[in-house]
Amino acid sequence: METDSKSGRLYVDIREAGYDAKTPVIRNIAFDVQAGELVGLIGPNGAGKSTTIKTILGLIKHLEGQVALGASGRYAYVPEQPVMYESFTLWEHLRLAASAFGIDEQTFTSRADSLLDKFRLAKVKHELPVTFSKGMQQKLMLIIGFILEPDIYIVDEPFIGLDPRATKDLLDLLAVERQRGAGILMSTHVLDTAERICDRFILLDQGSVMAEGTLPMIREQAECPSDATLFDCFHALT
Repeated sequence: METDSKSGRLYVDIREAGYDAKTPVIRNIAFDVQAGELVGLIGPNGAGKSTTIKTILGLIKHLEGQVALGASGRYAYVPEQPVMYESFTLWEHLRLAASAFGIDEQTFTSRADSLLDKFRLAKVKHELPVTFSKGMQQKLMLIIGFILEPDIYIVDEPFIGLDPRATKDLLDLLAVERQRGAGILMSTHVLDTAERICDRFILLDQGSVMAEGTLPMIREQAECPSDATLFDCFHALT
């Protein structure tokens, strides 16, 4: 992965990528994410969303193309499936993430306490997250990302497991981060929410881009009427 001050928050130009050179999984996927922009990565199961994200994160062995972050190279990845240490408390998970990014103690404590209150996890901060519900574990993953205040967020299916109140909290925090200048790439199946909050969309199918742009642009590419929803366009294209 490279850094490039001219590429906005994230620049992706994947000619092909896969787990080995003989069997590429995705092809011809190119897009960018600018400062303050939220871009939705949309597609049916098996369309290539996960492989695209793994390629951006540098986890795919074979890549022909380029992935570049903005000048600082700071990003946060929020996975669909929570990842945690069995013997670490919630607070210890947060402290570890802050230490890895060199966040000083005062800044860490202020951000952590504020986010724990926001997601209503303050009372369990010294408990083991492996005992939490899936929704609470997902909140932990989100808090870790927000503590870091990166230039780019890569968020995979963030709404799964979240109750309506936590979903609103997440949307509020994303709005604040966008105002700060962070770019957000979000993979999601929750198309009605994506339609409301995303600036642009990248629709994948069978490992390639089927359509991209704002909702009016997606409607035009899908040959859908001007009042068609993202859901309508999604099904017309896939």
